Amino acid sequence: MAGILGASSTAAIFASHSSSITPSFSLHPSRGLSSGRKFYGGVAVPLKKGRSHFHFSISNVATSPAQQEVQKLASSKENQRPVYPFAAIVGQDEMKLCLLLNVIDPKIGGVMIMGDRGTGKSTTVRSLVDLLPEIKVVFGDPFNSDPEDAEVQGPEVRGKVMKGEKLPVVATKINMVDLPLGATEDRVCGTIDIEKALTEGVKAFEPGLLAKANRGILYVDEVNLLDDHLVDVLLDSAASGWNTVEREGISISHPARFILIGSGNPEEGELRPQLLDRFGMHAQVGTVKDAELRVKIVEERARFDKNPQEFRKSYMAEQEKLQQQIDSARSGLSSVTIDHDLRVKISKVCAELNVDGLRGDIVSNRAARALAALKGRDKVTTEDIATVIPNCLRHRLRKDPLESIDSGLLVIEKFYEVFA
Repeated sequence: MAGILGASSTAAIFASHSSSITPSFSLHPSRGLSSGRKFYGGVAVPLKKGRSHFHFSISNVATSPAQQEVQKLASSKENQRPVYPFAAIVGQDEMKLCLLLNVIDPKIGGVMIMGDRGTGKSTTVRSLVDLLPEIKVVFGDPFNSDPEDAEVQGPEVRGKVMKGEKLPVVATKINMVDLPLGATEDRVCGTIDIEKALTEGVKAFEPGLLAKANRGILYVDEVNLLDDHLVDVLLDSAASGWNTVEREGISISHPARFILIGSGNPEEGELRPQLLDRFGMHAQVGTVKDAELRVKIVEERARFDKNPQEFRKSYMAEQEKLQQQIDSARSGLSSVTIDHDLRVKISKVCAELNVDGLRGDIVSNRAARALAALKGRDKVTTEDIATVIPNCLRHRLRKDPLESIDSGLLVIEKFYEVFA
């Protein structure tokens, strides 16, 4: 499944009268007369008089092997849910290209997809999960820490590295985490177990969605409807690459470097310019007008709904070919070069369009190199820049309410004027 909502540190709390308890869980008897309700980890458990009660709980996601097993089982079940194949999506080439370039080079900074409702924005983003490459992570670490790069390591892993301990490393696919519109700030940022902090004197941190999205993808559907306080959280994390939780005088920081992908319908509201600037690329999606293509899309969707597994098998060869192409592009990205003359012209386009800051220059260079790597070349051409520069600069232009021309066309016109 494309979205991974995850489980909290007190993920499972049960009341049981049965003696068949799984050995991996800790069992705590509670005897004697009791009545009313008791609260364990925020869950109210009704108690009756004169009965023996057992409850067990899982705490601290960072250290509990039982919780890791629960998450592994949940993840395997979620992955069984069929996802529409990326290779089966008809049209929408601009959106698909922007997504692929961000997978090849995550430092591009994500993509904002705006377009009409019902044009396959969410379906396309979630179908990307099958193509995501594997990365090395420290086993059991909730922050997907890199065993070699200290900048994306959680506090516990950094402590082990400083002590010279050997880290268990596993290869896993890049996470794609869904950020629902109704999420609370505690669920997004994570929260602190105050009771454990006061009684045991330890910082027991319950990781949130930003921790799960570290070194992965954070997807926000209908991002233009996101509450302002969550937008502030995203801005802070996207700017610094770290998430800091401050509560009751306790401070915990962890890395939160993620590819930010958002989608929305411009008719439902505008996005704050501060957040819009954090997206590396901007893709515009329109409704397909060609009747033959519309019929093909409807037929393909009907085939998928009728038998998802069979439909996925029919596109397996194309999916594997695309995945190999992505892996090859990621491995060859470091050897791709771009001439100084082309860099100067990119910056000239940005300057003449009055683009604020230098993000437009940086992203345009990165996207052009990623496209060259995707095509199997080691040198950027003018055509590569012409393909990606409208998506890199379109959302960075200052809005003119009297301007009727699309901002992407303005970028293309200026490009050909400079590169002629």
